[in-house]
Amino acid sequence: MKNPYEVLGVAPTASAAEIQSAYRKLAKKLHPDLNPGDTSAEDKFKEVAGAYDLLGDAEKRKRFDAGEIDATGAERPQHHYYREYASAGQEHPYADASGFADFMDGEDAFAEILRRSQRARANRRGQDMHYRLAIDFVDSITGANKRLTLPDGSTLDVKIPPGLVDGQTLRLKGKGVPGMGTGGPGDALIEVEVLPDRRFTREGDDITLEMPISLSEAVLGGKIRVPTPTGDVTMAVPKGSNTGTTLRLKGKGAPRRGGGHGDQFVRLKIVLPKSPDPELETFVSNWANGKAFNPREDRR
Repeated sequence: MKNPYEVLGVAPTASAAEIQSAYRKLAKKLHPDLNPGDTSAEDKFKEVAGAYDLLGDAEKRKRFDAGEIDATGAERPQHHYYREYASAGQEHPYADASGFADFMDGEDAFAEILRRSQRARANRRGQDMHYRLAIDFVDSITGANKRLTLPDGSTLDVKIPPGLVDGQTLRLKGKGVPGMGTGGPGDALIEVEVLPDRRFTREGDDITLEMPISLSEAVLGGKIRVPTPTGDVTMAVPKGSNTGTTLRLKGKGAPRRGGGHGDQFVRLKIVLPKSPDPELETFVSNWANGKAFNPREDRR
């Protein structure tokens, strides 16, 4: 596997924030959901995800930099006296507590500590694994079922709860590294990144949408179709609406923890036709009240 720093395009001296920023840029570019059918992008995404899984974890990064683990996160061979003899056979003098007989007078506290340590290693819980998953904004509001592709090519099915926020971590129990003996497996901890949506912004449990309307709709009012995370709805535009007029769609925001939903606010923006309209220009030229009205004075 390639050097994770090279994969993310950062220097070994890069800060945690620089590493996260580099990962997010690459993930948004290469994510399989954004490149359907592009196996090359999917392979690169797996490589990037594996690199960030290593460097995004402070402890793993420290161990990699120290040469204790390789780019896949696997342990490198270590030559420590205690580790060599801890796994030795019964014929080795230091394989169990009896090997310390020359230093002890019977069963003392040190022998008991040693036995407990051996039992703990024999029944050790598996390691938790850390992953990151990018999802669409709408899925963060409504909830969704996603499949996460892991660095080794395997997959995890992840249930996204409605109302999830950017940076939230989901725990999948028992989906980490298998344990030893009676120790159970670790968990999979998945940090979720909510991708920006050009239509919606979120503030707490409420969401906001800027909606363009025509001059006719602003002056005369009317009904328009407005997108929401759960689908389009019909909304009435009042007569005499201005750019900046904000309307509310009750209950169309994100789910609240205590029940119910936030609201969706629709901010109107008057948009004129791109091409000049001689009829409109003639009307405005002859519109006496329009010429007399000064919106800048009205704002004082």
